[in-house]
Amino acid sequence: MPKEKLIQTPEKLWKLFEEYVNHERQNPLYKTEYVGKDGNTVYTPLAVPITFEGFECYLADIDYIQDLGQYSSNRDGAYEEYIPIITRIRKNCFVQNFKGASVGLFNPNIIARKLGLKDTVDDTGSKDVTIKVKYESKRIDDNPQ
Repeated sequence: MPKEKLIQTPEKLWKLFEEYVNHERQNPLYKTEYVGKDGNTVYTPLAVPITFEGFECYLADIDYIQDLGQYSSNRDGAYEEYIPIITRIRKNCFVQNFKGASVGLFNPNIIARKLGLKDTVDDTGSKDVTIKVKYESKRIDDNPQ
């Protein structure tokens, strides 16, 4: 008898991801700044990067599931229908982080390392940028029998 899935459908997984993104938007981190001649305290809200690991922590925090390892690794083919959603979630995290770093919202060096981007300058002044993206995508049959 197959084990019952804690996240019953891929659609439910996507809805949980949307909840996570909304939660992060509604709960920014704050930077404390002292402005003016009197050093008045100002709390500036900062956007939070959306990450797959953060999503897993969110799911654990709301006591839904501790990690998505089985869903993303698809051990024994038991989570085949979740692979497109896992891929979509990972791509959304990548794009949000890349855009945020590109416009200066997030530290570009930290995000570049997280995303597997490499920026090198040789001693001639030439610059090489390497982008390494690793994700797995599996085709799901239209009519599984």
